[in-house]
Amino acid sequence: MGLFDTIKGETKRNFIARADEAKGEIIFKYPEKNVRMLTQLTVDADEVALFVKDGKVEGKLGPGRHQLDTKNIPFLSRLLEKFTGGDLFISEIFFISTREHTGLKFGGPIGDVRDPETGLGIGTMVYGDFSIRVTEPERLVVGLVGMGRSSNDDFVGWFKSQVLKVTRDRIAELLVKKRWPLLDVTSGAYTEEIETEVIAGLKPHVDSYGLTVVRMGNFHVSIKEEDEATLKKFSKDAAYSRMAGGFQNYAQGQAMLGASEGMAKGGGHGSGSDGALQGMGLGMGMGMAQMFANNQQQARQAPQGPAPEAAGGGDSRTPAQRLKELHELHKAGVLSDDEYSTKRAELMKLL
Repeated sequence: MGLFDTIKGETKRNFIARADEAKGEIIFKYPEKNVRMLTQLTVDADEVALFVKDGKVEGKLGPGRHQLDTKNIPFLSRLLEKFTGGDLFISEIFFISTREHTGLKFGGPIGDVRDPETGLGIGTMVYGDFSIRVTEPERLVVGLVGMGRSSNDDFVGWFKSQVLKVTRDRIAELLVKKRWPLLDVTSGAYTEEIETEVIAGLKPHVDSYGLTVVRMGNFHVSIKEEDEATLKKFSKDAAYSRMAGGFQNYAQGQAMLGASEGMAKGGGHGSGSDGALQGMGLGMGMGMAQMFANNQQQARQAPQGPAPEAAGGGDSRTPAQRLKELHELHKAGVLSDDEYSTKRAELMKLL
């Protein structure tokens, strides 16, 4: 080593600051532990310097230029090595940034998530970025030193794993509790809700380390293209099934309405009843006819009361009961306003 290198090395030992290449890091650990008294230490405006010995924070210095001397910095006396005659102290020095750090990217597999709409288990991924701020530097350093993660890379890697873990758990939980279709989740329809849940879920994990997740961004849940195609097909089939059920309910309502018309005009006997069934049309299907037959059978098995005096013959329901059923059909949307008014007027004449 030449004389120039020796002088350069000595100069570095007399001035301590965050390395230029570490300006964007949350944590910078000064590589030397043996520090001379009267060394100049510079702390940037958006950071603090912590002095740590045996896993305990012995002192903290804020922004500015400090001369390391026990006369103006009393806690340094606890770090002195007496055998050096008071010229040297031993300490780990951490520079901790206190500003918000943005654009920290994370991502990875969530695992198989069951889609509530189709019941299929689908392999899911998540990726995005987040911003973080250190609120209590002392707690962060003590926690990380205790875990053996004192470098910036160790810290960031550990934190990203926490974000991924909480994200995976929260998405799986939300799909079960909220019954969100997975296709809606991957489309971004629930991104804000998921981000809010993830930040809330991270809070108990990071509070003890003096950290705050400020926000998340570019957040996206994804699945493979072939799985997306499968989900779309199953979802379409499920939609058709629901539509078929809706048409069936509508047909049942129309069948009941046709039967009611037949009874009002000719009662439940003879050609009037047959005409009502014929009026339903073949499109109503055998299921509608069976439902009507069951209703008729139940009516015949019910205890027979006095025959009603008004027109309507064998219909065991009173006009008031039929009015109530008519009202329910109108309320359910089976009858239009005009249809309801017309049939209500016919029944009112029977009262």
